[in-house]
Amino acid sequence: MQHFLNGVNLGGWLSQYQEYDHEHFRTFITRSDIEQIASWGMDHVRLPVDYPVLESDEDHGVYREEGFAYLDACLEWCRSNRIGLVLDLHQAPGYSFNNTLYPETRHLNVLFDQPAARARFVALWQAIVRRYRGADLPLVYELLNEVVLPDSAPWNALAHQTVAAIRAIDPQGQIMIGGNNYNAAAELKNIALLDDPNVGYTFHFYEPQLFTHQKAHWVQAAVDYDQTLEYPGAYVGLADFLERAPQHRDLFAWQVGWPLDRALLLEFLQPALDFARQTRRNLYCGEFGVIESAPPASRLRWHADLLDILRQHGIGRAVWSYKLMDFGLVNAAGEVVDPALIEIVRQP
Repeated sequence: MQHFLNGVNLGGWLSQYQEYDHEHFRTFITRSDIEQIASWGMDHVRLPVDYPVLESDEDHGVYREEGFAYLDACLEWCRSNRIGLVLDLHQAPGYSFNNTLYPETRHLNVLFDQPAARARFVALWQAIVRRYRGADLPLVYELLNEVVLPDSAPWNALAHQTVAAIRAIDPQGQIMIGGNNYNAAAELKNIALLDDPNVGYTFHFYEPQLFTHQKAHWVQAAVDYDQTLEYPGAYVGLADFLERAPQHRDLFAWQVGWPLDRALLLEFLQPALDFARQTRRNLYCGEFGVIESAPPASRLRWHADLLDILRQHGIGRAVWSYKLMDFGLVNAAGEVVDPALIEIVRQP
């Protein structure tokens, strides 16, 4: 997709915020941040947005002008800096990937069970598209972040319904659809493709997870494994760990004996490369990164290998994430954490 080759996520601003707080929304990301991103040579940002910024649960269909004003501002900052924007609905009415992480919150994901929730989802997208159709900058509508379902069919049906509703308003707008299981590369094959040249497809890449999310408190396997890993390198005691924690075998047993190296990245990426080759559809890696607590030199080498592969195959991408969020390129003050990492991710 033109204008969407090398970007950065704006996580933690209008999505995954600590609380609904206008002071946070006004200050976490400002024009100067977009100017800094553009100065690095990035050609776009991916903007995750949680639906409560735009619509309250008390007034379905009554949209918050003060919330849309933050999107308006970001579009203007991008336009004036000549970069594009991926507008990602990170949390939808009745669905959040965060709810899938803990048994006590999974029941809150009702989007695929309740027709009223699906109608609300489609209506929200119609409101977004009505506002931004014809925007004078490269713009992509990303329908929903990181679906997790036992089967892809309900998401395929809702995605197609939503695209049809968008097309009634904006026949040519760019739309992006991700697959199941947290936008896994391996799930791209289960997306029901649309005969629409302005629909692209996306995946996320945080593999191998025990390296990229080492000791991350929200990933139970990483908490249980509790190892510091180098890249390139080797798993530390993975076979013994899976003997002690058999609940993690399904995900990680096949990796026993694999070095942590470029070949393993290619193994994980192969379904995405196959999808791009076989379908000839636009493909985009909407998130990738390594937790900031990983060994710094290993973090750099992982990014360098991954980005080299993506560039070779013409796959656009956006690194996770610009500020904080355990993966940040800059600190709370907007200061670069590691200039060497900026040099790696900024290359087109």
